[in-house]
Parts: sequence; C-alpha cells; structure tokens
Amino acid sequence: MTTQHPLFQTLQQSRRRGQLQDAAVALAHGSGGKAMRDLIDDIFVASFDNPVLAQLEDQASLSLAALTAQGDRLALTTDSYVVDPLFFPGGDIGELAVNGTVNDLAVSGAKPLYLTCSVILEEGLSMETLRRVAISMKTAAIAASVNIVTGDTKVVERGSADKLFINTAGIGVIRQGVEMSAHNLQAGDCVLVNGALGNHGAAILIARGELALSTSLESDSQPLNGLVEAILAVCPQIRAMRDATRGGLAAVVNEFALASAVGVRLYESSIPIQEEVKGVCEILGLDPLYLANEGKLVVVAPRSQADLVLSAMKSHPMGSEASMIGEVTSAPSGVVTLQTAFGAERVIDLLVGEQFPRIC
Repeated sequence: MTTQHPLFQTLQQSRRRGQLQDAAVALAHGSGGKAMRDLIDDIFVASFDNPVLAQLEDQASLSLAALTAQGDRLALTTDSYVVDPLFFPGGDIGELAVNGTVNDLAVSGAKPLYLTCSVILEEGLSMETLRRVAISMKTAAIAASVNIVTGDTKVVERGSADKLFINTAGIGVIRQGVEMSAHNLQAGDCVLVNGALGNHGAAILIARGELALSTSLESDSQPLNGLVEAILAVCPQIRAMRDATRGGLAAVVNEFALASAVGVRLYESSIPIQEEVKGVCEILGLDPLYLANEGKLVVVAPRSQADLVLSAMKSHPMGSEASMIGEVTSAPSGVVTLQTAFGAERVIDLLVGEQFPRIC
C-alpha cells in the first residue's frame, strides 16, 4: 500500500474544507488561485453537494444508460438571469435561475435531471449575498428533484456588471410518445393556464422601490415539472406547452398561432388575474397579459381531452387555480384576439419591446 506524503494529505483536507475569509468578492476570486478555490468550495460545492459535482472535474460525466432508460430523447436548454433586485417578494435570482431552467425543460415534456450554474460576479458583491443565493439555488434544486453538477465562476471589475448574473443550462429526458410543439395546434383545441397571471412582473416592479406603491404581491416562481407530469399522465397527446415568462401570456399564444398558422381566441372573463395585479396595471398603464410569470404555463389540449386535463391541473398544488381561457380557431391565421367582458374583440399582438426591463 502506498502511503501519501503528509503534505499531500494536508492539501486534500484543505480542498475539502476550503473556507472564505473575505466579506466581499474581489478580483482574486476569479483568478484561478486559492481565493477562487476557497470561494467555489465554501459557497458552491458546499451548497450544491452531490456525487457528480463532488468529482470537481471540468465537466460533469453522466451515465448514458441511466438517461436512455428514462426516455428516447434528450432536452437541452440554457438561460441567463439578470433580475433586479436580486431578492424580491416570493423569491430571488437563485431560485429563479433553477425554476426557470427546470420549467423550460418540463414544458417540452422532459423530465429535468441536471443543471449547470455559471455566475458572473461584480467586484465588491457581498459574500453573504452570494451565499444566500447559492443556498436558495440548492433549496430550489431539491424541490425540483434536480442536481447542479457543474459550473463556472467569473469576476469582473466594479461597475462592469450589476452585482450578480447567473446562467443555468439544463438537461432532461423526454419520454417516448410525447411530441409537444408550437406547430401542433389544430382548430378546436382548448387553451388552459394553471393560475393567476402577472404576479412576478408586478412584484418585481414594486420591489424596485421606484414607485410609491405597497402591495402584498409575491412572485409566482415555482417548479412546474410535477404539474407537467400530472398533465401528461392523463393526456400524453398535449399539443403544445410553454411557460409564460417574458412577454407573458400574450407572447406565448402569439408564438403558437404563428407557428401553427391558426388563430387563437382568448376570453377575458376566464383569464385569472388577481385584483392587485389589475390595480398595478391600471395605475401604470400596463397590460397584465404581457407581464412576466415564473410559475405559469400555457397548455393547448385537444378539445376531447380538455376537461380531463383541467381536472388534473386543478388536482395538483401548482394548478389549483387552473382555468380554460380560450380556443384555437382556423382563422385569422397567426392572429390572437381577446373577447372582452363587454363582448367586443381586440387583437393581442406581440410587443415591440419589453413593458419594463430586468424582470427575469
């Protein structure tokens, strides 16, 4: 048996116990040296601890056999998060990064399994803030039953970023028989959502403190993979599914209508929107149909299965306020209309730009 040199044993123990001594991020924490190693050990490895990440390689090695045993296709997605402020009622940038990527996988019909986490840190960022974000990501990953298995850390000079940016990529497996796509819509299909719209966008806007408004609104940030599984269990023939993030409900249904060359008619009286969200929008001249969400999905189901899907959604905690809000029409092609409470119709088009920035 080979005996390790005492110095090598000490270095191994140091690697496992790496601890930060700094109160704020410095350029040295992105240099590749001991300061960076300690930051990664103390904040990210300690928070995201799992067998794949524990290998501390430059990549995560995943078993193909384990993946293909759960489906016949891989789903891969990536997203970047630059929300301001970092912490807001109902969530923070860390939870958002995990839930957003999990949801992007889930609405393709995939079972989310693995995430990556890359962070861009601004010099001067509080280590306590970074630690809170990492712990939040860990909590969100556990709730969504995924593992964060690899990542990257970069530090930029003070003033070159806004505190903290996060990029997450995700891998999931799509089960056999699931073929959801924005190109699948057919006339007569029904459009459903899993709950009240616009809470995230309104909550972020109020949290910035630029307006003299006070509400109890919270972000709806939540993982939707469990809800998607419940939906597919009763109706694997779902036409399309999408989480309504930036651009809100309006963006999603317009994408569906354009991709499938169909029309979509929404019914204002059926769309769930909390009174506080309506109030914020009325004061600021915003349309809640365009507000960002982080825990809402839009589902298009065949009419014959719509009631069954709605019942499955309502039986799940993430869909207890689900509603059937519209239908697919053969014409006008690529156009979304809203039938108002007064019986009139108006076109719901895509916005040229965001109603306001830095939401997700």
